[in-house]
Amino acid sequence: MYTAQKNNKKLKTLYEQSLHIKSAIPHPLIMGVIRECGGKMHLREEEYENAATDFFEAFKNYDESGSQRRITCLKYLVLAYMLMKSDINPFDSQEAKPYKNDADILAMTNLVSAYQNNDISEFEKILKLNRNTIMDDPFIREHIEDLLGNVRTQVLVKLIKPYTKIHIPFISKELNIDTTEVESLLVQCILDSTIQGRIDQEHQLLELEKKTAGTARFAALDKWTTTLGNLHLNVCNKIA
Repeated sequence: MYTAQKNNKKLKTLYEQSLHIKSAIPHPLIMGVIRECGGKMHLREEEYENAATDFFEAFKNYDESGSQRRITCLKYLVLAYMLMKSDINPFDSQEAKPYKNDADILAMTNLVSAYQNNDISEFEKILKLNRNTIMDDPFIREHIEDLLGNVRTQVLVKLIKPYTKIHIPFISKELNIDTTEVESLLVQCILDSTIQGRIDQEHQLLELEKKTAGTARFAALDKWTTTLGNLHLNVCNKIA
């Protein structure tokens, strides 16, 4: 109920209490529900690593109990990895690999490939062609704009890297969005220090320092990569 209401404060209290019950061994299906709710809670709080851990645990519990919710939680696991900007493919794990080519999962695996390749056109095409599989899930749909923002930001950083000045209409064409959306994205990137520069609205130009453009972003990505590598290693050790 609290998950559906997005009441994370009460959900967090209930979630932590549920994990500390010692009076009996809970059924895997029950633990699957608890972990799935925890994953959704963490994802909405942008605690992506914790969300990925919970979704993976939910998947394993659902798998053990024979519940079809395992497929749904695999989709959520993929979502968490992409929001973490991770290069790790969640289907490389021993337990998830058998489901990689499942009809309901295939769209998500293709989405991962497009995401990791920073292929915006393919990413949007997959979303459009697989609306029933992906976009009909309210929880996934809730975070799709964040994913698109991540892809566009990564493409933007690579696109502007060789330049000190670049026309906004050119960026618009490359990202396949209008100039207003480009300006909004640039403003956000400047505010969070993803890029360092200024927007010349009169001449529709982005002006930036070549040496510093993207520095903060890549430093953050290096940190995330290290953290995610450790997380992946821990997950693999648990599976082994």
